[in-house]
Amino acid sequence: MVKLAVIGTGGMAHHQVESFGKIENCAVVAACDIDEKRVLDFAKKFAIPAVYTDVDRLLAEVECDAVSIVTPDAYHHPLALKAIAAGKHVLCEKPLALNAEDAWEMSKAAVAAGVINMVNFSYRNSSAIQMAAKLARRGELGTIRHVHAYYLQSWLAQDEWNFWETSPQWLWRLSTKAGSMGVLGDIGVHILDFAGLPVGGFESVHCKLKTFDKGDGNTMGGYELDANDSAIITAEFANGALGTIHTTRWAQPHINSLRLNVYGDKASIEIDLDESYSSLKISRILGRKAMDWETLDCGVTPTNFERFVAAVETGVQDQPDFARGAEIQSVLDACFESDRNDKTVVLPKNDTRKENVTK
Repeated sequence: MVKLAVIGTGGMAHHQVESFGKIENCAVVAACDIDEKRVLDFAKKFAIPAVYTDVDRLLAEVECDAVSIVTPDAYHHPLALKAIAAGKHVLCEKPLALNAEDAWEMSKAAVAAGVINMVNFSYRNSSAIQMAAKLARRGELGTIRHVHAYYLQSWLAQDEWNFWETSPQWLWRLSTKAGSMGVLGDIGVHILDFAGLPVGGFESVHCKLKTFDKGDGNTMGGYELDANDSAIITAEFANGALGTIHTTRWAQPHINSLRLNVYGDKASIEIDLDESYSSLKISRILGRKAMDWETLDCGVTPTNFERFVAAVETGVQDQPDFARGAEIQSVLDACFESDRNDKTVVLPKNDTRKENVTK
Protein backbone atom coordinates (compact mmCIF):
# COMPACT_ATOMS: atom_id res chain seq x y z
CA MET A 1 0.00 0.00 0.00
CA VAL A 2 1.43 3.34 -1.08
CA LYS A 3 0.57 5.99 1.52
CA LEU A 4 0.27 9.47 0.10
CA ALA A 5 -0.06 13.01 1.50
CA VAL A 6 -1.56 15.85 -0.54
CA ILE A 7 -0.15 19.36 -0.10
CA GLY A 8 -2.58 21.98 -1.36
CA THR A 9 -6.32 21.29 -1.43
CA GLY A 10 -7.67 23.55 -4.19
CA GLY A 11 -9.61 22.43 -7.26
CA MET A 12 -6.93 20.24 -8.85
CA ALA A 13 -6.37 18.39 -5.56
CA HIS A 14 -9.98 17.16 -5.71
CA HIS A 15 -9.30 15.61 -9.11
CA GLN A 16 -6.06 14.09 -7.87
CA VAL A 17 -7.57 12.45 -4.79
CA GLU A 18 -10.44 11.09 -6.86
CA SER A 19 -7.89 9.61 -9.27
CA PHE A 20 -5.70 8.14 -6.54
CA GLY A 21 -8.86 6.68 -4.98
CA LYS A 22 -9.35 4.50 -8.07
CA ILE A 23 -5.96 2.83 -7.53
CA GLU A 24 -6.34 -0.22 -5.29
CA ASN A 25 -2.91 -0.12 -3.68
CA CYS A 26 -2.92 3.58 -2.80
CA ALA A 27 -4.33 5.52 0.16
CA VAL A 28 -4.33 9.27 0.79
CA VAL A 29 -3.53 9.50 4.51
CA ALA A 30 -2.99 13.24 5.04
CA ALA A 31 -3.83 16.65 3.60
CA CYS A 32 -2.22 20.03 4.16
CA ASP A 33 -3.25 23.59 3.29
CA ILE A 34 -2.60 27.01 4.82
CA ASP A 35 -6.39 27.60 4.72
CA GLU A 36 -7.65 25.60 7.71
CA LYS A 37 -11.31 25.59 6.70
CA ARG A 38 -10.50 24.50 3.17
CA VAL A 39 -8.32 21.59 4.28
CA LEU A 40 -10.85 20.49 6.91
CA ASP A 41 -13.64 20.49 4.32
CA PHE A 42 -11.38 18.65 1.89
CA ALA A 43 -10.41 15.99 4.45
CA LYS A 44 -14.05 15.48 5.42
CA LYS A 45 -15.13 15.09 1.79
CA PHE A 46 -12.51 12.41 1.09
CA ALA A 47 -12.32 10.82 4.58
CA ILE A 48 -8.64 11.72 4.97
CA PRO A 49 -7.57 11.02 8.57
CA ALA A 50 -4.74 13.52 9.12
CA VAL A 51 -5.13 17.28 8.59
CA TYR A 52 -2.36 19.89 8.70
CA THR A 53 -1.81 23.57 8.02
CA ASP A 54 1.98 23.25 8.39
CA VAL A 55 4.04 21.23 5.90
CA ASP A 56 6.99 20.77 8.25
CA ARG A 57 4.74 19.13 10.86
CA LEU A 58 3.16 16.89 8.25
CA LEU A 59 6.54 15.69 6.98
CA ALA A 60 7.77 15.09 10.54
CA GLU A 61 4.67 13.38 11.90
CA VAL A 62 2.86 11.53 9.09
CA GLU A 63 3.93 8.05 8.07
CA CYS A 64 3.71 8.30 4.29
CA ASP A 65 5.71 7.18 1.28
CA ALA A 66 5.03 10.07 -1.04
CA VAL A 67 3.56 13.53 -1.41
CA SER A 68 1.68 15.22 -4.19
CA ILE A 69 2.24 18.97 -4.43
CA VAL A 70 -0.89 20.71 -5.72
CA THR A 71 -0.18 24.34 -4.78
CA PRO A 72 0.23 27.53 -6.83
CA ASP A 73 3.41 27.56 -8.92
CA ALA A 74 5.56 29.67 -6.61
CA TYR A 75 5.46 27.03 -3.84
CA HIS A 76 6.49 23.99 -5.92
CA HIS A 77 10.23 24.50 -5.52
CA PRO A 78 10.48 25.03 -1.74
CA LEU A 79 7.89 22.36 -0.91
CA ALA A 80 9.45 19.77 -3.20
CA LEU A 81 12.90 20.32 -1.70
CA LYS A 82 11.45 19.87 1.81
CA ALA A 83 9.70 16.65 0.79
CA ILE A 84 12.81 15.30 -0.93
CA ALA A 85 14.92 16.10 2.14
CA ALA A 86 12.41 14.11 4.18
CA GLY A 87 12.91 11.13 1.86
CA LYS A 88 9.49 11.31 0.23
CA HIS A 89 8.72 10.46 -3.37
CA VAL A 90 7.20 13.50 -5.09
CA LEU A 91 4.55 14.13 -7.70
CA CYS A 92 4.38 17.84 -8.49
CA GLU A 93 1.91 19.87 -10.48
CA LYS A 94 3.14 21.82 -13.50
CA PRO A 95 4.98 24.05 -14.18
CA LEU A 96 7.68 22.44 -12.08
CA ALA A 97 9.03 25.80 -10.82
CA LEU A 98 9.14 29.49 -11.67
CA ASN A 99 12.43 29.18 -13.58
CA ALA A 100 14.72 26.54 -15.00
CA GLU A 101 17.40 27.08 -12.34
CA ASP A 102 15.00 26.04 -9.58
CA ALA A 103 13.57 23.20 -11.68
CA TRP A 104 16.99 21.67 -12.31
CA GLU A 105 17.79 22.02 -8.60
CA MET A 106 14.66 20.01 -7.82
CA SER A 107 15.60 17.35 -10.36
CA LYS A 108 19.15 17.01 -9.06
CA ALA A 109 17.97 16.84 -5.45
CA ALA A 110 15.47 14.08 -6.24
CA VAL A 111 18.04 12.00 -8.12
CA ALA A 112 20.63 12.46 -5.35
CA ALA A 113 18.06 11.37 -2.74
CA GLY A 114 16.99 8.38 -4.80
CA VAL A 115 13.29 9.29 -4.71
CA ILE A 116 10.75 8.89 -7.48
CA ASN A 117 9.99 12.26 -9.05
CA MET A 118 7.28 13.08 -11.56
CA VAL A 119 5.57 16.21 -12.87
CA ASN A 120 1.88 16.05 -13.71
CA PHE A 121 1.76 16.83 -17.41
CA SER A 122 -1.80 15.55 -17.34
CA TYR A 123 -2.37 15.28 -21.08
CA ARG A 124 0.13 12.44 -21.18
CA ASN A 125 -2.89 10.48 -19.93
CA SER A 126 -4.03 10.51 -23.57
CA SER A 127 -3.15 7.26 -25.32
CA ALA A 128 -3.25 9.24 -28.59
CA ILE A 129 -0.17 11.30 -27.72
CA GLN A 130 1.61 8.18 -26.44
CA MET A 131 0.89 6.46 -29.78
CA ALA A 132 2.07 9.54 -31.69
CA ALA A 133 5.39 9.36 -29.85
CA LYS A 134 5.72 5.65 -30.67
CA LEU A 135 5.00 6.24 -34.36
CA ALA A 136 7.63 8.98 -34.46
CA ARG A 137 10.24 6.86 -32.66
CA ARG A 138 9.63 3.97 -35.06
CA GLY A 139 10.19 6.28 -38.03
CA GLU A 140 6.67 5.86 -39.39
CA LEU A 141 6.24 9.62 -39.80
CA GLY A 142 9.60 9.96 -41.54
CA THR A 143 11.39 13.27 -41.23
CA ILE A 144 9.14 15.68 -39.36
CA ARG A 145 9.05 19.05 -41.10
CA HIS A 146 6.23 21.08 -39.55
CA VAL A 147 4.20 21.18 -36.32
CA HIS A 148 1.08 23.09 -35.34
CA ALA A 149 -0.34 22.95 -31.82
CA TYR A 150 -2.75 24.92 -29.68
CA TYR A 151 -4.33 24.91 -26.25
CA LEU A 152 -7.37 27.16 -26.09
CA GLN A 153 -9.53 28.18 -23.12
CA SER A 154 -12.08 30.96 -22.74
CA TRP A 155 -12.84 31.54 -19.06
CA LEU A 156 -11.86 35.20 -19.33
CA ALA A 157 -14.42 35.65 -22.11
CA GLN A 158 -17.30 33.47 -20.92
CA ASP A 159 -18.61 32.07 -17.64
CA GLU A 160 -18.51 28.33 -18.33
CA TRP A 161 -16.33 27.91 -15.22
CA ASN A 162 -18.07 30.74 -13.30
CA PHE A 163 -17.27 34.45 -13.56
CA TRP A 164 -13.58 34.90 -12.83
CA GLU A 165 -14.07 38.20 -10.95
CA THR A 166 -16.30 36.53 -8.35
CA SER A 167 -14.40 33.22 -8.17
CA PRO A 168 -11.35 33.59 -5.88
CA GLN A 169 -9.62 30.47 -7.22
CA TRP A 170 -8.81 32.31 -10.45
CA LEU A 171 -6.96 35.26 -8.89
CA TRP A 172 -3.56 33.62 -8.53
CA ARG A 173 -3.59 32.68 -12.24
CA LEU A 174 -3.89 36.35 -13.25
CA SER A 175 -1.21 38.05 -11.12
CA THR A 176 2.55 37.63 -11.12
CA LYS A 177 2.55 38.87 -7.52
CA ALA A 178 0.44 35.84 -6.63
CA GLY A 179 3.06 33.60 -8.27
CA SER A 180 1.48 33.12 -11.69
CA MET A 181 3.43 32.69 -14.93
CA GLY A 182 0.25 33.48 -16.83
CA VAL A 183 -1.34 31.38 -19.53
CA LEU A 184 2.14 30.44 -20.79
CA GLY A 185 3.09 28.79 -17.50
CA ASP A 186 -0.38 27.50 -16.69
CA ILE A 187 -1.47 25.76 -19.89
CA GLY A 188 1.23 26.73 -22.40
CA VAL A 189 3.50 24.40 -20.45
CA HIS A 190 1.14 21.53 -21.32
CA ILE A 191 1.09 22.19 -25.05
CA LEU A 192 4.89 22.58 -25.15
CA ASP A 193 5.27 19.14 -23.56
CA PHE A 194 2.48 17.72 -25.75
CA ALA A 195 4.00 19.00 -28.99
CA GLY A 196 7.52 18.01 -28.02
CA LEU A 197 6.71 14.43 -27.01
CA PRO A 198 6.56 13.04 -30.58
CA VAL A 199 8.83 15.66 -32.17
CA GLY A 200 11.74 16.00 -29.72
CA GLY A 201 13.62 18.83 -28.08
CA PHE A 202 13.38 22.54 -28.88
CA GLU A 203 16.24 24.31 -30.65
CA SER A 204 14.91 27.88 -30.46
CA VAL A 205 11.75 29.89 -29.82
CA HIS A 206 10.35 33.29 -30.65
CA CYS A 207 7.45 34.27 -28.41
CA LYS A 208 4.95 37.11 -28.16
CA LEU A 209 2.97 37.47 -24.93
CA LYS A 210 -0.05 39.68 -24.40
CA THR A 211 -1.97 40.79 -21.30
CA PHE A 212 -5.32 42.33 -22.13
CA ASP A 213 -7.18 44.84 -19.98
CA LYS A 214 -9.57 43.27 -17.49
CA GLY A 215 -11.28 44.09 -14.21
CA ASP A 216 -11.47 47.49 -12.55
CA GLY A 217 -8.17 49.19 -13.38
CA ASN A 218 -6.57 45.78 -13.99
CA THR A 219 -6.50 45.08 -10.24
CA MET A 220 -8.41 42.78 -7.94
CA GLY A 221 -8.04 42.16 -4.22
CA GLY A 222 -4.93 44.33 -4.09
CA TYR A 223 -3.24 42.38 -6.88
CA GLU A 224 -2.32 43.74 -10.29
CA LEU A 225 -3.74 41.55 -13.06
CA ASP A 226 -0.49 41.55 -15.01
CA ALA A 227 0.06 37.88 -15.89
CA ASN A 228 -0.05 37.12 -19.63
CA ASP A 229 -3.25 35.63 -21.00
CA SER A 230 -2.32 34.99 -24.66
CA ALA A 231 0.89 33.58 -26.13
CA ILE A 232 2.07 32.87 -29.68
CA ILE A 233 5.29 30.89 -30.18
CA THR A 234 7.19 30.06 -33.33
CA ALA A 235 9.69 27.30 -32.69
CA GLU A 236 12.44 25.34 -34.32
CA PHE A 237 12.93 21.83 -33.01
CA ALA A 238 16.27 20.07 -32.64
CA ASN A 239 15.48 17.89 -35.68
CA GLY A 240 15.00 21.01 -37.84
CA ALA A 241 11.20 21.02 -37.91
CA LEU A 242 9.39 24.33 -37.59
CA GLY A 243 6.35 24.79 -35.40
CA THR A 244 3.65 27.25 -34.45
CA ILE A 245 2.25 26.93 -30.93
CA HIS A 246 -0.34 29.19 -29.37
CA THR A 247 -2.48 29.42 -26.27
CA THR A 248 -5.01 31.83 -24.79
CA ARG A 249 -7.79 32.27 -22.25
CA TRP A 250 -9.94 34.28 -24.71
CA ALA A 251 -10.88 31.70 -27.35
CA GLN A 252 -14.62 31.33 -26.94
CA PRO A 253 -16.40 28.97 -27.48
CA HIS A 254 -13.47 26.64 -26.68
CA ILE A 255 -13.71 25.43 -23.08
CA ASN A 256 -10.51 23.39 -22.87
CA SER A 257 -9.24 22.44 -26.32
CA LEU A 258 -5.91 20.86 -27.27
CA ARG A 259 -4.93 19.99 -30.82
CA LEU A 260 -1.69 18.84 -32.43
CA ASN A 261 -0.75 18.35 -36.08
CA VAL A 262 2.61 16.81 -36.97
CA TYR A 263 3.63 16.68 -40.64
CA GLY A 264 6.34 14.22 -41.73
CA ASP A 265 7.56 13.15 -45.16
CA LYS A 266 6.11 9.65 -44.68
CA ALA A 267 2.94 10.45 -42.76
CA SER A 268 1.07 13.20 -40.94
CA ILE A 269 -0.96 12.88 -37.75
CA GLU A 270 -3.67 14.91 -36.07
CA ILE A 271 -4.78 14.73 -32.43
CA ASP A 272 -7.83 16.64 -31.25
CA LEU A 273 -8.61 15.98 -27.59
CA ASP A 274 -12.05 17.56 -27.99
CA GLU A 275 -12.83 14.58 -30.22
CA SER A 276 -10.93 11.77 -28.50
CA TYR A 277 -8.19 11.04 -25.97
CA SER A 278 -7.70 7.53 -27.36
CA SER A 279 -7.59 7.90 -31.14
CA LEU A 280 -5.65 9.90 -33.71
CA LYS A 281 -5.91 10.54 -37.42
CA ILE A 282 -3.08 9.58 -39.74
CA SER A 283 -2.51 10.28 -43.42
CA ARG A 284 0.24 8.18 -44.95
CA ILE A 285 2.13 9.14 -48.12
CA LEU A 286 2.54 6.55 -50.87
CA GLY A 287 4.91 7.76 -53.53
CA ARG A 288 3.88 11.37 -54.02
CA LYS A 289 0.24 10.84 -53.02
CA ALA A 290 -1.19 11.47 -49.57
CA MET A 291 -3.77 8.89 -48.51
CA ASP A 292 -7.09 9.89 -46.94
CA TRP A 293 -7.13 10.35 -43.17
CA GLU A 294 -7.65 7.10 -41.27
CA THR A 295 -8.43 6.84 -37.57
CA LEU A 296 -6.19 4.75 -35.32
CA ASP A 297 -7.56 3.36 -32.07
CA CYS A 298 -4.73 3.91 -29.59
CA GLY A 299 -6.16 1.79 -26.76
CA VAL A 300 -5.52 2.92 -23.19
CA THR A 301 -2.48 4.17 -21.33
CA PRO A 302 -1.81 4.39 -17.57
CA THR A 303 -2.55 7.76 -16.02
CA ASN A 304 0.25 9.78 -14.45
CA PHE A 305 -1.21 8.84 -11.07
CA GLU A 306 -1.04 5.13 -11.89
CA ARG A 307 2.49 5.56 -13.25
CA PHE A 308 3.56 7.39 -10.10
CA VAL A 309 2.15 4.80 -7.69
CA ALA A 310 3.68 1.96 -9.73
CA ALA A 311 7.05 3.74 -9.74
CA VAL A 312 6.93 4.19 -5.96
CA GLU A 313 6.10 0.50 -5.56
CA THR A 314 8.82 -0.78 -7.88
CA GLY A 315 11.45 1.89 -7.34
CA VAL A 316 11.73 2.29 -11.13
CA GLN A 317 11.55 5.90 -12.32
CA ASP A 318 8.88 6.65 -14.93
CA GLN A 319 8.08 9.62 -17.16
CA PRO A 320 7.47 12.53 -17.11
CA ASP A 321 10.18 13.06 -14.48
CA PHE A 322 11.53 16.29 -12.99
CA ALA A 323 14.23 16.40 -15.66
CA ARG A 324 11.51 16.60 -18.30
CA GLY A 325 9.78 19.29 -16.25
CA ALA A 326 13.05 21.24 -16.11
CA GLU A 327 13.58 20.90 -19.87
CA ILE A 328 10.14 22.39 -20.52
CA GLN A 329 10.87 25.05 -17.89
CA SER A 330 13.94 26.01 -19.93
CA VAL A 331 11.65 26.53 -22.94
CA LEU A 332 9.35 28.71 -20.81
CA ASP A 333 12.34 30.79 -19.68
CA ALA A 334 13.38 31.22 -23.31
CA CYS A 335 9.84 32.30 -24.24
CA PHE A 336 9.82 35.01 -21.54
CA GLU A 337 13.28 36.20 -22.64
CA SER A 338 12.15 36.27 -26.25
CA ASP A 339 9.09 38.37 -25.43
CA ARG A 340 11.11 40.82 -23.31
CA ASN A 341 13.72 41.38 -26.00
CA ASP A 342 11.65 40.70 -29.12
CA LYS A 343 14.15 38.20 -30.48
CA THR A 344 14.62 34.52 -31.19
CA VAL A 345 16.21 32.72 -28.25
CA VAL A 346 18.30 29.59 -28.79
CA LEU A 347 18.05 26.92 -26.10
CA PRO A 348 21.44 25.99 -24.57
CA LYS A 349 22.77 22.79 -26.13
CA ASN A 350 25.05 21.90 -23.24
CA ASP A 351 23.11 23.07 -20.21
CA THR A 352 25.39 22.48 -17.20
CA ARG A 353 22.32 22.47 -14.97
CA LYS A 354 21.54 18.99 -16.36
CA GLU A 355 24.70 17.52 -14.88
CA ASN A 356 24.18 14.57 -12.52
CA VAL A 357 20.56 14.17 -13.63
CA THR A 358 19.82 10.60 -14.70
CA LYS A 359 17.07 10.22 -17.26
